Amino acid sequence: MQQKIIILDFGSQTTQLIGRRVRELDTFCEILPYNKFPKDDSTVIGVILSGSPFSVHDPEAFQVDLTQFVGRVPVLGICYGAQYISHALGGKVEKTDSREYGRANLETVDTKNPLFCGFEQHSQVWMSHGDTVTAIPDGFECIASTKDVKYAAFYSASPFGKADKSSPMFAVQFHPEVFHSLQGTLLLKNFVVDVCGSRQEWSAASFVDTTVAELKQQLCEDRVILGLSGGVDSSVAAVLLNRAIGDRLTCIFVNHGMLRKDEFSQVMEDYRCLGLNVIGVDASKKFFDDLAGVTDPEQKRKIIGRDFVEVFNEQAKKITDARWLAQGTIYPDRIESLNITGKVIKSHHNVGGLPKEMNLQLCEPLKWLFKDEVRRVGRQLGMPEHLITRHPFPGPGLAVRILGDITREKVRVLQEADDIYIRGLRNYKVKLSGEEARKVLAAGVPAQMQDGEIEVSLYDQIWQAGAVLLSTVRSVGVMGDERTYENPVALRAVTSSDAMTADWAHLPYDFLAKVSNEIINKVRGVNRVCYDISSKPPATIEWE
Repeated sequence: MQQKIIILDFGSQTTQLIGRRVRELDTFCEILPYNKFPKDDSTVIGVILSGSPFSVHDPEAFQVDLTQFVGRVPVLGICYGAQYISHALGGKVEKTDSREYGRANLETVDTKNPLFCGFEQHSQVWMSHGDTVTAIPDGFECIASTKDVKYAAFYSASPFGKADKSSPMFAVQFHPEVFHSLQGTLLLKNFVVDVCGSRQEWSAASFVDTTVAELKQQLCEDRVILGLSGGVDSSVAAVLLNRAIGDRLTCIFVNHGMLRKDEFSQVMEDYRCLGLNVIGVDASKKFFDDLAGVTDPEQKRKIIGRDFVEVFNEQAKKITDARWLAQGTIYPDRIESLNITGKVIKSHHNVGGLPKEMNLQLCEPLKWLFKDEVRRVGRQLGMPEHLITRHPFPGPGLAVRILGDITREKVRVLQEADDIYIRGLRNYKVKLSGEEARKVLAAGVPAQMQDGEIEVSLYDQIWQAGAVLLSTVRSVGVMGDERTYENPVALRAVTSSDAMTADWAHLPYDFLAKVSNEIINKVRGVNRVCYDISSKPPATIEWE
């Protein structure tokens, strides 16, 4: 029976990060809205309460019935979760004169407490709260303080006065899940492994074995159709399904004409080498014809989405005995698509349900995985590294990286510029140490630490990169003795953990100079290169 930690989400921006940290401890976890705790689930070994944008005193603040799990399993409250525990159980939470945001140091730590076992005194943590706990409930004791916060962490061995001490309750007003809390991973390990008793059986290898067995049982002798995009999620889903049901899986890869340079042929060759049964459809003429003269970004997306469904359905109908449609939906897709009140806040291309005319059941073998876990599973399946480390790429492709209308010539220009940029990122190596190296390794990038350093490409260091053609803008330039009047290209590269927020990547100047020079010299139609230094929010990763 698979053990799991339940993370109750009160709306924090870092809830997914808590989940990822728990998974890194080889422990399965499930993120649920604060008011959806499962009833009678014997596999739950612990509960974590997340942070929240609310104060516990706000009329709209989210509240949970603690009696559902307190005293049954160990509980850890983080930030708002800690304040809610105090507020609900008779302590006091007040607004203070000085809010505490950013780095802080634990001045005193009770290292005899199981939550802080192995901790150093004066350990750095990350705070982000305006309210603070000024009195803790009866039966609780203080186990850590900072200079400004007396009750930075508090604890009860037997909450609600129950004699059974196997289900203690912990509360911390800082965020152990973020990298700036230097011993945060140790704290979570102490809770998940030592307190909750995780057997640490969740791994890429165990996921593959379990999922293959489950797919065989679920699908029996049925035939399955999978739409491939060339991205890591759908590719890993295809290889996993292929291992379970072999040639009863048929994959369809549609070329809408706005993929990267030579991507259609390269990806088709990769899939053949993986032994997948793939139907490649070059429908680029249909897409270009239907996009002719269209400049509105949303209209572009709708046309491409509509045409894709039409082309995909046309091919799928030829497989008359298919009963399942497989998708590469991953866990963040499902979490982002519902907010904690259960209302849809963001639709995803592979979460919106099946077209009504397709009488197929849905199969989502990766629906519990985070992106970095998908990559680990891909490596476990023996997939080539260049497929596993591919950056996210928009479904409409280069159509939303070309401002204005879409033509074959504009796509060609952007493909050439983008190819120079991406190859440059792959070829440029950088050495990282300390926290930067830790972040890259935590994301699953294969690199060996040597003398405290790792060497990786710029491509592996960033989340997503691409070029944008500003075809609605003309720029004056000089090449040789001639005046030019051509289009600028903007380069975009961002760092992120889940694409919900992103920061622009601080690429080396010498790299940007070299790439800019190569694009202008080699790509006809471009005479200027810019670098986008906008973060998300307020900007989005894509321009359209």
